[in-house]
Amino acid sequence: MASIQDLQNVATQMRRDIVRMVHGVQSGHPGGSLGCADYFAALFFHTMKHDTNFKMDGKDEDLFFLSNGHISPVYYSALARSGYFEVKELASFRKINSRLQGHPTTHEHLPGVRVASGSLGQGMSVAIGAALTKKINGDEHFVFSLHGDGELDEGQNWEAIMFAAHHKVDNLISTIDWNGQQIDGPTDKVMSLGNLRAKFEAFGWTVLEMDGHDMASIVATLDKAKSMRGQGKPICILMKTGMGKGIDFMEGSHEWHGIAPNDEQLAKALAQLPETLGDY
Repeated sequence: MASIQDLQNVATQMRRDIVRMVHGVQSGHPGGSLGCADYFAALFFHTMKHDTNFKMDGKDEDLFFLSNGHISPVYYSALARSGYFEVKELASFRKINSRLQGHPTTHEHLPGVRVASGSLGQGMSVAIGAALTKKINGDEHFVFSLHGDGELDEGQNWEAIMFAAHHKVDNLISTIDWNGQQIDGPTDKVMSLGNLRAKFEAFGWTVLEMDGHDMASIVATLDKAKSMRGQGKPICILMKTGMGKGIDFMEGSHEWHGIAPNDEQLAKALAQLPETLGDY
């Protein structure tokens, strides 16, 4: 099993992948991708029991659904680094005829992707459907999903959150990237989310919190979430992160939500991220 240091090395390499991918086409969303790199490293290399011999039906394995699909760079890096496709394919990100589109799609038949995402607010509903299917089929595996905090402005989320609690979908572990930023600025200024913990608890969920940049905390919290299946409640993890984490001039700013670094900025970013697994 991967050590905490191993997982941190994976996350660092993912951050290198992210900035290089986005820089290569001068297009994409580096901020949230960088902020979620630690989570993806823990999820794909420690927590999930998944099969890189990809089957769309997802039987007899854990599943992951990315709802905030604009952070596709970190998702693609996690898939490639964990063996779904060759790492060198990351160089095709957002290019003509690439399987690695700006938002994940299914018609490109990219291994690991089971649903198109990027139209925000829909991932929770999809994840619930998959989790209920597993329960009906007697499949004891989990369904994981990731959502942006700004994405919770979409009303469909709250209908799904009510539905999951009512139907006791306790094999679902949904994580909120709680970075306090969205495309137009801080979430508190765009549309305040209020007390997210109290809201999810009021809707009938179990809520955990974790530091999204403390690998030991991420691993322990995800393990704890898995241990809580059978209690009749879906599980929400509120993950505190910083947008742009790992690159000092990007950290904490919504301005890097969807802007690519130039040549000078890329060099500065890579100097802060040691190459740990080998670049593509």
